[in-house]
Amino acid sequence: MKTRFASLCQLMALTLLACFCLSALAVAADNPATEPGVKARFVVIPQKPLAPGVRQPAGTLQEWNGSFTYNGTNYPYVMVGQNPSTGASTEITTYVIPVKLVLSNGDVYDPLTGGPFSPLSMTIRSPIFDSTTTYTQGGVDVGTTQYNDAYQRANFWSIVQNQPNYHVLLGGPTARISVLPEITLNVPAGSGTEGSPFGHLVAEVDINYFDNEISNYMTQSGVINPTNFPIFMTSNTYLTEGGCCIGGYHSANGQQSYSNFEYITYTGDFSQDVSALSHEVGEWMDDPLTNGGNGSPCGILEVGDPLEGTTNFGTYPYELNNFTYHLQDLVFLRYFGGPANGSVNSWWSFQNYPFTQICQNGS
Repeated sequence: MKTRFASLCQLMALTLLACFCLSALAVAADNPATEPGVKARFVVIPQKPLAPGVRQPAGTLQEWNGSFTYNGTNYPYVMVGQNPSTGASTEITTYVIPVKLVLSNGDVYDPLTGGPFSPLSMTIRSPIFDSTTTYTQGGVDVGTTQYNDAYQRANFWSIVQNQPNYHVLLGGPTARISVLPEITLNVPAGSGTEGSPFGHLVAEVDINYFDNEISNYMTQSGVINPTNFPIFMTSNTYLTEGGCCIGGYHSANGQQSYSNFEYITYTGDFSQDVSALSHEVGEWMDDPLTNGGNGSPCGILEVGDPLEGTTNFGTYPYELNNFTYHLQDLVFLRYFGGPANGSVNSWWSFQNYPFTQICQNGS
């Protein structure tokens, strides 16, 4: 049985030197793929009804309602947390569930491989959950906090600058971030294979098979319920749906929101380290139930999709704990037709991507 996990640099030694080696930022001017027909992308699975006979657990996710008007049409939305005008901080209990994939040829893709430098360990130490990074956007300090919280604060900066206690946090002093026991999926031959879409060997697993498996897991879980946020992670794996490569997705079964992301260990490849996680957390935060209720002239509020095709897959380097993470840029409500002066510096996106109009393709 072979375990597929790390790039050559990681396999040399599990040391800080190896960790630093992995952190090197790719400087490619584009996003090359080595296999024909490969498309780096994220998807959303629309909210699904519960299976017959399955009862929804009690509780609901902390959400708030807002709206904006564009060209005389009002567009309502529902987001995670509380209205920024309240200045309230929201903490969401978050569960990370590592998923080990065993392919029919015996190869294993395990996010726990690597000890202190495993994909799981690096994820928990990342800016997605760590609150010690200060985010200064165009000279404006939007907070020392988690990455996606900083994004949301900047998204509503015209309000939040006068409400400094506003936050939407994964875990916190009263909530928590917990790693649940790893689950193992023995992937049938018809649902999983291997390929090298970006030049490195990875697993390629059918998204419908994967989603059905984790949905069954959530139904049987005694701790997951709609008040919390389960995140399923795999390593060196892409999901497929008519072709490769999906880096992650989010969805909801009834009122239970959840997400998946792929942690890729290969420098410069699509979904490198926690870039897919930053994408999916941002979209979950602004469109948690994926049920079409968050409409806009550009469709639902998929805040990461407009930037996934940009240079280096829309990611920016952030160093933390001697490792350079790659976090994806996310568009503000302005991109969807919201008020131009609502975001920090009236920007279109958290990293100031030069859009010039709403619904513009960032690729």
